[in-house]
Amino acid sequence: MNRTDREAILFNSNVGGGSYDIWLYHVLTGRTMKLTQNLGEEYSIPYWSPDLQHIAFIGKNNTVMVLNLNSRTWAQIDQIEPYTLLSWSPDSHYLTYVKDHRIVIYNIYTHISGSIVQYGVTDVQWFPSGEAFLYAAPDEAGITQLYKINRDGMNKQQLTRNTEGPLHNVRISPNGEFALYTSPGASISLITTVNLSTGVSTQLQGGPQAKNYFPEWSPDSTTVAYSATDIVNNQYVSFIQTDSRAGGQQKTWAVSTCFSTPLSWSPDGKRLAYLSGCSNQERADEIWVIDLDHPNHPTKIVEAKWITSLAWSPQFDEHDSYKLYLNQVYKVSFYYPQNWRKVTEERFEGWDGFFQISAISSEEELHAVCRAEAFHVLQPYGTNPRIFPALVQAQEACFIFPSEDQPVEMRNQAALIVKYPTPVVIQGSTYSYFILWADQDHLISLVKTLTFI
Repeated sequence: MNRTDREAILFNSNVGGGSYDIWLYHVLTGRTMKLTQNLGEEYSIPYWSPDLQHIAFIGKNNTVMVLNLNSRTWAQIDQIEPYTLLSWSPDSHYLTYVKDHRIVIYNIYTHISGSIVQYGVTDVQWFPSGEAFLYAAPDEAGITQLYKINRDGMNKQQLTRNTEGPLHNVRISPNGEFALYTSPGASISLITTVNLSTGVSTQLQGGPQAKNYFPEWSPDSTTVAYSATDIVNNQYVSFIQTDSRAGGQQKTWAVSTCFSTPLSWSPDGKRLAYLSGCSNQERADEIWVIDLDHPNHPTKIVEAKWITSLAWSPQFDEHDSYKLYLNQVYKVSFYYPQNWRKVTEERFEGWDGFFQISAISSEEELHAVCRAEAFHVLQPYGTNPRIFPALVQAQEACFIFPSEDQPVEMRNQAALIVKYPTPVVIQGSTYSYFILWADQDHLISLVKTLTFI
């Protein structure tokens, strides 16, 4: 699918008066589709994974749900407070959130989690490098500041010198260089942007009532969109406004009939989606889109009672941070992180992972080959590895994931074994199986792009 095919808007609605669930509006066709069944709540907010393969939200019983959009299968991850911010890692492998003064880092493929203890932590988010987190927490004086910390819990840095009240709705910019937040509370809500390298902050003008909600960065990190509450003809409305991150370029684009509305940018940064259709201060029942190049004609795209949140699919380039690996000897190709460097023709390594390939010559069935590899006498996957059958390129395959007692020097090694479509001859010997070793955090993404040549 190309970018236009993939473009979609998720929204949370109890269409027909039933339970709240996550729905999808396909931008190209205009069709809507129900993705979940009796899993949502009024407070559910959907979050796209960067690769557009999964969504996450907090649903029934305050449970964190992850839905695979390809298989339509879902997993229950944890129970946390409603409205807790969920943040995907840049490689879409990890979901991160706050629970009990901890930054939880959950691998959606291995279902293994780790945590970093930080008292009072809120609004944890990944930096685009995938190496660190941004979050808010009180300093020693009890004043909320922004911090950066490595994903391993090391090298904590205070980024702001805030001297006043709490910070809310912290959001890192897509380029990782800026952040925004609202303060001091709900009745008065002002938006401030901050340069994360210098700590210099700028308060945006906002609306006439100082009630500015749901601020969102544009995809290019230059502009902030937000909902500004005002009173028109004795009725609350919200102006759909934008401003430069440095302020001074405020524009009003549209008016929603709701007291306030969440906003979402299109992937190209040229359109904004927002909620409207509130009557007598009830909840919204419409989604509207405004084209910033043609602002005189906002368009209603969805009408459904009631709608509480929405999220446009993010920018997506399948291989923008990957390079193609092609090996004519082993007859395979796949994409790998571009920061990894060649060690040998069959092995590449980076600070965050590695891969190595080979082939297996065996007349045994696949399950026997997989067990022989998983339970090798040297225990490269620990004493209790897990084997999962799979299909890769329509070929029988298996994944091998290590147990917790795997030797540290194996660098979190996991493996894929897949039967060649046609046996491969290498240096005069015939091989029936291809094997790919990689750290388990990258194995799935490598396999997704695997092709036999």
